[in-house]
This record gives sequence, C-alpha cells and structure tokens, in this order.
Amino acid sequence: MRDLDKKHERYLSELDRRKMKRRKDSDEFKVVEGVIDPPTLKALYKLLSRGAINVLHGAISTGKEANVYCGEDLEGTPVAVKIYRVSTAETDFMLEYIVGDPRFKRVGRRSRTLIPQWALKEYKNLNRYHEAGVRVPKPLDIQRNVLVMEFIGDLASGTPAKLMKNVEIDSPVDTFNEIINMIQIGYIEAGLVHADLSEYNILWHNGPVVIDVSQAVLKTHDNASRYLLRDISNITTFFQKLGVDAEDPKEITKEILSSGEK
Repeated sequence: MRDLDKKHERYLSELDRRKMKRRKDSDEFKVVEGVIDPPTLKALYKLLSRGAINVLHGAISTGKEANVYCGEDLEGTPVAVKIYRVSTAETDFMLEYIVGDPRFKRVGRRSRTLIPQWALKEYKNLNRYHEAGVRVPKPLDIQRNVLVMEFIGDLASGTPAKLMKNVEIDSPVDTFNEIINMIQIGYIEAGLVHADLSEYNILWHNGPVVIDVSQAVLKTHDNASRYLLRDISNITTFFQKLGVDAEDPKEITKEILSSGEK
C-alpha cells in the first residue's frame, strides 16, 4: 500500500508539474486544464491502482471531444490514454449516435452522465472491431471518461503513428481495397458502421489502423446505411485524389449491405 501511495504522489506531482509549467502555447495550457479536472484525476488514480497506467506523458493529439496522451503501463510499455472532456463537452451531436443503441438503455443528457457512456461506447466498439479482425487500437481498460488503449506507433521510441493523410502511400489501389475490406468486415463481422470514417481518423502503422470509433453505430441503427455510404464516399474521394479509379460509392455500399444480409 505504501508503494501505491508513493506512485499516487509521484503521479499527482507530475500532473501538477505539467499544469504549473509555463508554456509558450497558452491554448494548449487551456486544453490541459479543461480535460484533467478533479473527477478525471480520480479516474486516473483508479487506473493507476489497477496497473493499467503508471506514467502519463504529453498529448499525442488534442481535439474538441478528447485529448489522447502517451502513457506507460507498469512494464514501461507505451499505451494511449484518451481523456474525454466533461466540463466543456459539446454533447448534442453525440445523442444522434447513442440514443436507441440497445447497449445503452438509459442515455444521460447531461455531460457528466453522457460522456462516461460515450467513452464506454468507444471501448465496446473497439472490442467488437478488434475481435472481428479490423485493425484498431486494442482497448485495455476504462474508467469513467478515461480510456486506455494499445499505443499505435514505435514502441521503442514512443513515437506515435502518423495520420494516413500525412504519409506517402506506396500503393493507393491496394490500400483503398484494404480499407473497403475493413469497412465490410466491420459491418458483417462486428456489426458496426464507423459513421465518421475519413483520412483524418486512420493512422498509418504498417498499413491503415482505424481510430475514433466512439460514434460507430450498430448496423441495425436507423441511419446505418446512410452513415455507411458517407464513410465509403469519404474514403473514395481521398483515394481518387491519389489517382485511384474507384467504383461508385453507392455501388460499393450496396454490395456491403447485401453481403451483410446473407
């Protein structure tokens, strides 16, 4: 117990150091302040006590919905720690993707109840995708609004993978087909539609890795087919700019929908 208290003290000290440190980028300072509030510290401590995380480093990415930090587990292996905003969360758009999901019978309307459900939704979706064989970060643990996932990148150096839009793709045709296949497997085997897929939420690490799946819906969702078409249209548009002579997104969508009915 004494060792755990020491870890907690060291962890909080590190968070305080990061908060108090003067930064040239004042906006980043505001983001950190807005994400790591007292309830989030409590959630982080519980993950610390379970051994899911041991150290928390700087942010890998920052966004309106959440920040992703690089952390380490007890063995020093890098992990990704996604912390969803609670106090400054914009929740209206989330209701479109979670209301009616049978996995969430009572959907909270206030951010302090909705955001933990939203985080849990991403955890559950990652599990479904991972078990179906779609390349996503493997979910490791979750507590309230903090999700711990597999780190995608160079484990030795702790360098995160780049977004697909920022890398040079050697074989655009093969990669396009691979992503469409991932979408199809996700629909048929995982029973999910990403609903926000684009080059902005696919990492590149020895190939494409899909991220940001909190809004992914079950294929039984009323708007699943519309979201599926939107996903395929986004991917098609990106790869057409790389010279890929892709099939009409509507035809690809029809093929996936029909294959999912068999």
